[in-house]
Amino acid sequence: MKGESRPDHVWGKKNGTTEEEKKPPAENKAKPDFGLSGKLAEETNMFNGVVIKYSEPPEARKPKRRWRFYPFKGDEDLPTLYIHRQSAYLIGRDRKVADIPVDHPSCSKQHAALQYRISSYSKEDGTKGQRVRPYIIDLESANGTYINNVKIEPRKYVELFEKDVIKFAYSSREYVLLHEHSKDDGDDDNVME
Repeated sequence: MKGESRPDHVWGKKNGTTEEEKKPPAENKAKPDFGLSGKLAEETNMFNGVVIKYSEPPEARKPKRRWRFYPFKGDEDLPTLYIHRQSAYLIGRDRKVADIPVDHPSCSKQHAALQYRISSYSKEDGTKGQRVRPYIIDLESANGTYINNVKIEPRKYVELFEKDVIKFAYSSREYVLLHEHSKDDGDDDNVME
């Protein structure tokens, strides 16, 4: 049998094709992804050599009202943080980019952002008005952001109100949000149209 070829075998395979073999091979190639990669915006979102995870929305505005964070560590008062001089503040461990640095190891490098946004509301007389309000957004941090001891959902703006207490991850520091006229109920965060 040496040198003879058998008609039902060719180089270790059976001659003749089955239905499975007739089908074209399944496409294992990855389909093109035309979604946003962020590479184009990377250069514009870079500060001090670090790519910033957060970019301001179109409704970002600088507040008229002078908001402040009053940080506490246990019973100890820490220096007041004046947070009315720009429309957004990045909060995190990375001191190259953070506007409000937090040094606790459970906090992320870019943990959260405080953002002032213009929003519409109905006045008591039924007319519409606009005002600039503070919001916070968790930037998908490892251990979360808490408002009044309730963990907020990542990547969603949550409106902040006067006397809210904000905590970042497992840090013992608490940040109480107040403004210069906290005893008054004036609406000086309204925008004149």
